[in-house]
Amino acid sequence: MTDFHEIRFPLDVSLHGRGGPERRTEIVTLGSNRESRNARWAHSRRRYEAGYGVKTLAQLSQVIDFFEERRGRLYGFRWRDRADFSSCAPGSTPGPTDQTLGTGDGARTVFQLTKTYGGAFSAYVRAIAKPVSASVRVAIDGAEITAAQFSLDAATGVVTFSPNHIPPAGATVTAGYQFDVAVRFDTDFLEIDMEAFEAGAIPKIPLIEIIP
Repeated sequence: MTDFHEIRFPLDVSLHGRGGPERRTEIVTLGSNRESRNARWAHSRRRYEAGYGVKTLAQLSQVIDFFEERRGRLYGFRWRDRADFSSCAPGSTPGPTDQTLGTGDGARTVFQLTKTYGGAFSAYVRAIAKPVSASVRVAIDGAEITAAQFSLDAATGVVTFSPNHIPPAGATVTAGYQFDVAVRFDTDFLEIDMEAFEAGAIPKIPLIEIIP
């Protein structure tokens, strides 16, 4: 997309940021005091505060430089969510069978990277659009394939199998990977008070997830 820059926010800052997924739920209390609840959003939207990660003047200067090049809210970019950036459990290495992408039919060549949350009651499947290219591993029915047998669009998270390696009918396609979140600045104004910063105050640098 033309309004997105394939560059990651400074990693040393983002790993100390705060934030997470947000949902929008409409709740109506009935006359019986029971509730009627309705999900306004089909998918969660993540919000972050990057200011917690800015500890030095050098980091602050780096963030200002990054903000200016993005023209404030104009261009999106990649963000590393320290709490959720892998297909596997925290502390583990992504494996080719971590997440199920779908089932082959003998003709389908394209599969979207996804991550499934939960499963006991109502699993949520999230599309992963900003994978880290070198980390992606793919398997068909549990057998890992080589990088030459598929291609990855790192800007969309789409895996495409080569003509000679199309998953056969009934075969389970899985993948493991690390990924970033597509975000933009949620402000066009960075209010930096140097005296407050030097006294330990945290600058406000809000970010919000976007659909790339």
